[in-house]
Amino acid sequence: MGLADSPFKVAIASGKGGTGKTLVSTSLAAYIGEFESVLLADLDVEEPNDAIFIKGDLKDIQPQFRFVPDWDITRCDMCGMCEELCNFNALAALDGMVVVYEKLCHSCYACSEMCPKEALPMKKSHIGDISYFNMGMVTLLEGRLNVNEEQPVGLIKLVQERSVKCDQEARFHIFDSPPGTSCSMIASIEECDQLLLVTEPTPFGLNDLVLAIHAARLLDKPVAVVVNRYGSGNAMVEEYCKENNIDVVARIPYDMTIAERYSKGGLMLDKHCFRSVIAGIFNYLERKEANRRRR
Repeated sequence: MGLADSPFKVAIASGKGGTGKTLVSTSLAAYIGEFESVLLADLDVEEPNDAIFIKGDLKDIQPQFRFVPDWDITRCDMCGMCEELCNFNALAALDGMVVVYEKLCHSCYACSEMCPKEALPMKKSHIGDISYFNMGMVTLLEGRLNVNEEQPVGLIKLVQERSVKCDQEARFHIFDSPPGTSCSMIASIEECDQLLLVTEPTPFGLNDLVLAIHAARLLDKPVAVVVNRYGSGNAMVEEYCKENNIDVVARIPYDMTIAERYSKGGLMLDKHCFRSVIAGIFNYLERKEANRRRR
């Protein structure tokens, strides 16, 4: 399958939490699902909540693992090489033993592969689960990280891998990304064809939007903006986007009825003004997808 035939991957992210990226992600998936198949992947694995809004049937739950070193005392000669090799301080060669700090391990295999005595074989460590939901023509993949896990990137990558195998017939794959500009957000947008950043018209919204745009440009990702709670703040976000040639593809009005229904796990596609906003976002993405096919 060539690039033009592969699903068009849309990452929906925000520079901070609470701006409405899940509102946009779930609404867009539900809208597309009314007339064609679509895949929605919840990559906010530390706090996934797309399933609250996409009320589909749970089809499967698959445990997910990463690999960490398992010290074998019978083989180790305490040379200390493993401690020197580890860039993440996940190993400590102490008096007569090697301590493995699994939560710090990045599963790079360096210690295991380089150990001259093969004293650090890798073992499975359960990090979370991927759940599969189906609601009509909408397929939802939800990554859920174990509470005691500190590194979400590994599970984010696993959800992305499953999305590739899950529904290649869908034209659009939508990634609901973690908020902020940390490693988890970066990992969630690395493979996308188009990034939509959801923000709010406030100084705080603008500040975090600028940070997210800077991160996206470092990855050479095309960016467009959705302004949520439009009419509640000022014009600083719109002015910034105009000055930097960034498309503002939608403005979701500041409306308490939207907030009330959203707080109860409801979608607003029956509300005409909201439906027209989501339709406008979809039309923009269709043009971008068509341009990719022509290239």
